[in-house]
Amino acid sequence: MKIIRKILNSRSQDDGDFFLEIWQILGFKPKDINLYKKAFTHRSYNIKDENGLPVNYERLEFLGDTMLGSIISNYLYNEVPDGDEGYLTKMRSKIVSREHLNELGKDLNLIKFVKSKIPNEHFGDNIHGNVFEALVGAIFLDRGFVYCERFIHKRVIVPYVDIESLEGKIISYKSLIIEWCQKEKKEFLFDTYEDNGNDELKHFAVKLFINKKVVAKARATSKKKAEESAAKRAYYALQDKIDDFL
Repeated sequence: MKIIRKILNSRSQDDGDFFLEIWQILGFKPKDINLYKKAFTHRSYNIKDENGLPVNYERLEFLGDTMLGSIISNYLYNEVPDGDEGYLTKMRSKIVSREHLNELGKDLNLIKFVKSKIPNEHFGDNIHGNVFEALVGAIFLDRGFVYCERFIHKRVIVPYVDIESLEGKIISYKSLIIEWCQKEKKEFLFDTYEDNGNDELKHFAVKLFINKKVVAKARATSKKKAEESAAKRAYYALQDKIDDFL
């Protein structure tokens, strides 16, 4: 209690609250709290440091992505001694996939710390994974590799990494459909076009053709999402055949 009072007395109320919440998420005491503030500053906040350089989480995100990949690679290398390079690469991709990182960021409710001139509800899902990676980058700069590895083990590996489950997890249905079509020598085409209808947001529709036959349709707010959704529907329509390929 004395330590907590000392922290709160030495900072503004907002800084003290932020410090304690970050401490709770990390499981250890941060040293340079400004690194963690930067990890949650969106570029739209438009602030610069004393050298005139932008202050936002993008460079920390880059660093965190690298550290996360390295630590997960090391874990898989030791955990699966008979896994070849291709297997290890696939497993790492599943663990650090954008979908998974977004899930991690959501579970920790990191978006509540984000400083931005854009309302949170206007962000896409990727903001959650972006700030999670930035947080990892801040940890590495603040406390070094050992603490970074400890955090990833606690927050990623222990609760989320199950080798057997991950082996059967599909990262990208689009990639899977393309690989299957190429192996089976089938023609495929993702015919994507704008389809706004009465919606305020721009939408895209896609028809997935295999051997010139429409096997799935989908609609979403981006081409990538629409194609992935159509590929997922195609997978379930052709699951028996594709599962043999897997």
